[in-house]
Amino acid sequence: MAPYESDRTAGAEGLPDEADDVRTGRRKAARYVVPVAVVGVAAATIGLVPALADSGDPSLPKITAEQLIEKIAKSDVQQLSGTVKVSTDLGLPSLGGLESGMLSGAANGSDGSSADPQSKLMELASGTHTVRVAADGPDKAKVSVLENAAEYSIIHNGNDVWAYDSKSNEVYHSTAPAAEKGREKAPKDVPTTPKELADEALKSVDDTTSVTVDGTAQVAGRDAYKLLIKPKQSGSTVGAITVAVDAKTGVPLKFTLVPKSGGAAVVDAGFTQVAFAKPAASTFDFTPPKGAKVTEGKDGEDTKGTKAPESAPSRDDLGKGLDGLKTIGEGWSTIAEFDTGGQGIPSGSSSQGGDVSGFLNSLGDHVKGKFGSGTVFSTRLVNALITDDGKVYAGAVTKDALVKAANEAH
Repeated sequence: MAPYESDRTAGAEGLPDEADDVRTGRRKAARYVVPVAVVGVAAATIGLVPALADSGDPSLPKITAEQLIEKIAKSDVQQLSGTVKVSTDLGLPSLGGLESGMLSGAANGSDGSSADPQSKLMELASGTHTVRVAADGPDKAKVSVLENAAEYSIIHNGNDVWAYDSKSNEVYHSTAPAAEKGREKAPKDVPTTPKELADEALKSVDDTTSVTVDGTAQVAGRDAYKLLIKPKQSGSTVGAITVAVDAKTGVPLKFTLVPKSGGAAVVDAGFTQVAFAKPAASTFDFTPPKGAKVTEGKDGEDTKGTKAPESAPSRDDLGKGLDGLKTIGEGWSTIAEFDTGGQGIPSGSSSQGGDVSGFLNSLGDHVKGKFGSGTVFSTRLVNALITDDGKVYAGAVTKDALVKAANEAH
């Protein structure tokens, strides 16, 4: 079926008033949110493998991009259950499993609970995973990650948020703050569904973005429109984002992010099964199993009476404490800049006798410019330049864009 082209891009004058919540109040944030959203989604959460291939292009009434964005914004689905297949392909070098341990340790600390959501779900940063989700209104939600013979679940029921790791038989419990009742996610700040990913992407819609309706598809047995989001700016590593939107409910069913360099999707999350009926009330019940170690969240005490570690910071907290964190540019070409305090690539030898700086430099490309010299570490989406004097420039942009930014900041 031929694509449905919008007569203007989203973010241009004339966007329907009902879609104001997509644009109004977000224009300022859109100037810097793209790298944050893309990095957060790609590096700290999920992507997919579309386990259920599209089964033809259904014939649906024509719709413009503005109308489709409005449909997403007005979607009021409160009850659903389903299965999402997820994976991420950032193209990171293999470190023999070390990278997942580093992510987990960085998120939670060496002596935290293995059931802590902020730690456990960092494992979704790579590989392929199956996630079951269920929701019944704003105060009841469940997310379960299935792993061979084990399962990791997060249950939000009223004021309580429980997380259970069956592999270690550990439980993590916290209480949703009153100010966050009705909007607590499980886990907080970690997108786990195509809708949450789409919401992040739509924050970036402004005049640096082209948005069109690119035909139709069928996802999880449901007819859907395909919303195509593409950067207008040069220098971005993002090729395009496609969101399959349920034609009836307006709920995003599938999210795909492909890099400008081509190849497999970096992030791709899609329902393989979905239903919009009320889940059974028992879905959200949880009682710690006998013998399980229970760790209380912030301001709580674990079962041994010791202070429980605070959970990892949210994306809003990232960068706090960094010296002079700021952004360069706008839209899809935004680059985050901060100073590590003169600490560039570490030198010296490791405990095993290897050269640390040589090993780290082997993972990146050495570059020079007006700023001096440094090393660019690259993935298929996110790149970072660390200069020898400790400056860091990072974003979903090309290596040349990072070098140019460093030169201009010099």
